[in-house]
Amino acid sequence: MNGASREALASARERLDALTDNTSVDAAKLAEELAAVTALLDREVSLRRVLTDPAQPGEAKAELAGRLLGNQVGGETVDLVSGMVRSRWSRSRDLVDAIEELASIADLVAAERAGALDDIEDELFRFSRIVTSSPGLRAALTDRVAGTSAKAELLHRLLGGRAHQVTERLVVRLVAHPRGRSLESGLTALSKLAAERRNRMVAVVTSAVPLSDGQKRRLGAALAKLYGRQVHLNLDVDPAVLGGVLVRIGDEVINGTIADRLEEATRRMAG
Repeated sequence: MNGASREALASARERLDALTDNTSVDAAKLAEELAAVTALLDREVSLRRVLTDPAQPGEAKAELAGRLLGNQVGGETVDLVSGMVRSRWSRSRDLVDAIEELASIADLVAAERAGALDDIEDELFRFSRIVTSSPGLRAALTDRVAGTSAKAELLHRLLGGRAHQVTERLVVRLVAHPRGRSLESGLTALSKLAAERRNRMVAVVTSAVPLSDGQKRRLGAALAKLYGRQVHLNLDVDPAVLGGVLVRIGDEVINGTIADRLEEATRRMAG
C-alpha cells in the first residue's frame, strides 16, 4: 500500500490494538467477523467503491457501513469498519486488504492471549515448507475447480489435532479466499504478521543438520545483538549446505556454509 492507504491502515491497526488491549473483547470472534466483512467486500465491488469514494463524506460512508453490518456483526467490528471507511484509500481494493489484515491480527491476538504465538509462527513456517516440497498438496489446495469445503476438509485432516486452532483458521481462510495471492506468498505474509506481533524479526536458518538447543540460543543472541532486536528463528535442514548455517532475514543473507566457501574458493582458482 502507498500514500493514503498506508496511513489509513496504520490508523486502523492502532484502533485494533486499542480495542484488543481490553481482554474482555473476544479476539477470535472479532477475527471471524472481520473475515466475513472481507469476503463481502471482495464480492461486492460496487459496494467497496462506494465505501472508498473520496467524493463522499466520511460520515455518510460510515453510516452506510453501520446500516449494512449492524445486524450481521458485533459492535466492535462495526466500529472498526466504520472508522476505516471514514479514512481515505488510494484504491478500493486496499480497504479490503486492510480489513483482511486486521482479521489475521485479531486471530494472532487470540493466540498471544493463549500463550501460543510462538507455536503459530513455527507451524506456519513448517506448513509453508510442506507445501513447497509437496507439489500434489499444493495443487490440491490451489485447484480453482475444487470447492472451498473440500479444501477446508483436507486442511482439517492435515492440521486438526496437530496444529493450533488459530493456525488452522488462518490457513483455511487463506486457501478458501486467496484473493489473487499465491499460497506461498500468503503464508509468508501471515508469518511476518505473527513476528511483528511479537516485535521480532524472522530469520530463516538453514543448516546441514538440526541445531542443538545451545546452538539456537547462541545464534539467536548473536543475531539479536547484530540487529538490536529479538530475532525469531525458523529452522530448516538442507544437507546441501554441508556445514555451517545460512541465515536469511528479509532480503539480507548471511552465508556461513562450507558449500559457499568451497564455491568461492573454486571461483578464485578459476580466476
